[in-house]
Amino acid sequence: MYEPIRTKSVHSTMAGSSDFPHRSREEELDIQLAGHLSALLAVTDELRAQAPSADLDAAADRLVAQVCRLRGGKPLRATPGAAPGDPAALHRRAHALAGRALVVAASRADTAVAILAAERMDAHTAALAADPAELTATG
Repeated sequence: MYEPIRTKSVHSTMAGSSDFPHRSREEELDIQLAGHLSALLAVTDELRAQAPSADLDAAADRLVAQVCRLRGGKPLRATPGAAPGDPAALHRRAHALAGRALVVAASRADTAVAILAAERMDAHTAALAADPAELTATG
């Protein structure tokens, strides 16, 4: 009446399989940290396109170096969009991304990235504080 099962159970094949790729916690944190730094680099590039500065250029170079170290290759750089974004919103987003990078860097004990992320958080906080109207927009 019923056809017998001809294949092994998915659960039994996965439990005994050693060819399933596994990453260590450190590898997962490296991937996560590189992702946060890449996103921060994209926002930094947008800010650089709106208002070029030596500080943002140096920050972008340092971010590229850290992403290269974590990923083993140069990050893909996006060209900023045609429509300029709100600088205050970009600074808030960059601050949040730097904060996420700081948390991951602290959990993996990566001092260089933690220092870079903290410096970027300070820079974006200072940029928001430069214009009091932007601070009230952050709530």
